[in-house]
Amino acid sequence: MSFQRSLRVCSYLIGRHGFSVRATSSSSTSQRCAPVTHLKESYIHCPSNLQMSSETLGQVIDRAAVDFGSTEAVVFVHQNIRRTWLEIKQEADRLAHGFLSLGLERGDRIGIWATNLYEWQLTQYAAAKAGLALVNVNQAYQTKELEYCLKKAGIRTLVAADGYATSNYYSMLTELLPELAEGEPNVPKSLKSERLPMLRDVVMITENRNRGVLRFDDLLDASKESVSNELERRQAQVDCDDVCSIQFTSGTTGLPKGAALTHHNMINNVRGFGRRVGYDVGGERICMSVPLYHCFGCVGGSILAPQFGNTMVFPSAVFNGLASIQATEKERCTIMYGTPTMFVDMVNLPQLKDYDVSSLHGGLTAGAPVPYHLMEAMIKVLGLRDAVVAYGLTEASPLLSVGFPGDDLEHRCGTVGYPLDHVEVKIVDAEGRVVPPGTPGELCSRGYNTMLGYWEDEDKTKATITSSRWLLSGDTAVLTEDGYVKIVGRSKDMVIRGGENIYPVEIEDFLMAHPDILEAYAFGVPDDRMGEEVCVWIRTREPDCLTEKDIRSFCKGKLSHFKIPRYIQFRDDFPKTVTGKIQKFVMRQMMAKELGIEV
Repeated sequence: MSFQRSLRVCSYLIGRHGFSVRATSSSSTSQRCAPVTHLKESYIHCPSNLQMSSETLGQVIDRAAVDFGSTEAVVFVHQNIRRTWLEIKQEADRLAHGFLSLGLERGDRIGIWATNLYEWQLTQYAAAKAGLALVNVNQAYQTKELEYCLKKAGIRTLVAADGYATSNYYSMLTELLPELAEGEPNVPKSLKSERLPMLRDVVMITENRNRGVLRFDDLLDASKESVSNELERRQAQVDCDDVCSIQFTSGTTGLPKGAALTHHNMINNVRGFGRRVGYDVGGERICMSVPLYHCFGCVGGSILAPQFGNTMVFPSAVFNGLASIQATEKERCTIMYGTPTMFVDMVNLPQLKDYDVSSLHGGLTAGAPVPYHLMEAMIKVLGLRDAVVAYGLTEASPLLSVGFPGDDLEHRCGTVGYPLDHVEVKIVDAEGRVVPPGTPGELCSRGYNTMLGYWEDEDKTKATITSSRWLLSGDTAVLTEDGYVKIVGRSKDMVIRGGENIYPVEIEDFLMAHPDILEAYAFGVPDDRMGEEVCVWIRTREPDCLTEKDIRSFCKGKLSHFKIPRYIQFRDDFPKTVTGKIQKFVMRQMMAKELGIEV
């Protein structure tokens, strides 16, 4: 891009969105594509001069050690661990040697089952260097779910922590694998289990010397004396199109599916994101309130940071709002990652005024709609003047659209941003035809970031990726004339009441404009006469500050009568995934049970 063209793009963006460019990110901002202003159909592709990378994650780590060697890479506050990028590279090499010593071959699957620990991060990097596919195991999985994941992905080696919440991982493993209890502590034993025939080794992140498993630290130490060039040979064989990560979906409509993502998918996804928001300049300190097992953390954090020399700060093993604020003050974090629910907790902390979070300037949130009052609080209370909203799905590695740091409030809250460079987006009707701008339909995408497919599941892959490589999101969305994406809701979440299509997000956005409402979630429950009725669960700022009558009065004359919820409940027991996403299908089941309705 020429200097003159750069100036024109900057001038256009400043004039269109009313923002000033930070000096530290001017080089990034000047390379952004100007949003399209007059789409004639709901199709968009943003061409770019951003060069695609053919690196592998192992090469990214090696380059980070050279380019940012003395820069702090990670801070795990709760473990009192700090590492530079050079130290990360050295320890990742040692652990990779350890994995090779277990006989792991290129393409073998290695599982990681843990909360936000340094060992999780190190395992991700070491697995990439050794040419292994890392399988993210949900930290909240119970025994049956763990068994399904181990079998489905064909996990050869499992790295596991002591536990999560009330779950003791070793006890759960011995329930699945009684053979473990027959082994000796920290003596490699090739498991032979009829129940889990692929699993050969269990490595535990623990101080305990449990029978039948290896200790993580001992495996790391065992490779210190290695002088073999086996790792160098292995890493040279790894290709950017190899599967690097298998990430299981939440399984809200059936058994979880493992999205197979390549080095190329994820590395280029965060390259585009980094340039969009200015993190490519480096020097950012990201408060990682999100879990590593989810793509928000293990792609948006741990694959982005080494590319640009940023630092990741992990406040706690699992999300804790106060710990995030304390870590921000102590570590002078500049960026805050979190789901909207996490930000709701942080901006409403009674102790927030006691902490200095003035180092913050930016943030990233995704996973749910962001109401206006929450974004205003993020800006005014936390100082996140450059906060952006993103949209994506695991199958897209994961980001499809991201806002610009200078977007006005309407674009920040009313949309989920503008499609990333090199990504195509279209909105189609039930017959697959592209609809006019402003018309709801299914959001589809195509590009470098589309997963290879669901691991060992050809039928579900074909149902999700068309023969022309369009990824079907299952989300109902609108594309505005200026190219921004609005998510209306999940296709399956749409409520059909008496023949009227009702999108829950519209009701939620309206209700959350009320000053006394912190969160609102709308969904449908079965009804014999109308087919479905709208139900809403509301969390208020203060207990008992609102009544059902207040809500109905607030809605009257502003929402169409058929959109006004029939059932209104004030509660705070929202069922959530471990990443903080609301599980409306569980709400629907709970509400139906309480009403005595069969789902």
